[in-house]
Amino acid sequence: MAADIIDYQIFGDDLQCVEIELDPGEGVRAEAGAMMYMEAGIEMQTSTGGGIFKGFKRMLTGESFFITTFLNEGRSKSRVAFGAPYPGKIIPLELAQLGGEFLCQKDSFLCAAKGIDIDIAFTRRIGAGLFGGEGFILQRLSGEGKTFVHAGGTIIKKELGHSERLRVDTGCLVAFAPTVDYDIQFIGGFKNALFGGEGLFLAQLTGPGLVYLQSLPLSRLADRIVAAARFQQKGEQKGIAGIGGDILGGILGGDRDR
Repeated sequence: MAADIIDYQIFGDDLQCVEIELDPGEGVRAEAGAMMYMEAGIEMQTSTGGGIFKGFKRMLTGESFFITTFLNEGRSKSRVAFGAPYPGKIIPLELAQLGGEFLCQKDSFLCAAKGIDIDIAFTRRIGAGLFGGEGFILQRLSGEGKTFVHAGGTIIKKELGHSERLRVDTGCLVAFAPTVDYDIQFIGGFKNALFGGEGLFLAQLTGPGLVYLQSLPLSRLADRIVAAARFQQKGEQKGIAGIGGDILGGILGGDRDR
């Protein structure tokens, strides 16, 4: 499916945004809430993006039921920008040069040219479905045009050869070509499972095909923030209890002195 031909510019280093220039009549699709700013002439059209069933399927991935199209209805070029949700990089993908289809993690999709189809792709194997973690349900981007995905931390691009295998933490997998076989592998070993700190399962990728990896998955970042917040909260509670104990001790001590 042909998509609008769009120009773009990526700003920033670790907290990036992408600004897309639209000719009159051109549009870009994005998840609800991703827009950063838009110039005059651009109108928003929010819909399910292909019927109620597609909306419900997107909800299964944890995304919004609706998808928004930003259409330039003016008479001159106009721009709209989308911001990354957390520290990392924005990866532009030209689907026409990637065989017309690419798979990405459910949290990775940022925006795409109007005409790109955004759907979900269930993994083929039961092991991936039951134990895939973040990779259980993937998004399929198909068409001929530009799409943008976001990844956390540093981005690693790997081109797997025929039958070449790579084992990856499921959260570190950002996007990959449909020619790459995706499955889940048990780590094995009692100590590895209990004390390895990497979870029980890894994603096993078998080439050929292109793979994008990220060093800082959103789930890992969220876990660190929650752990830090709990530690601080315990420290504050301990501090308050200590102050209360000192005050009570002073009162009781004063009573004894009398």
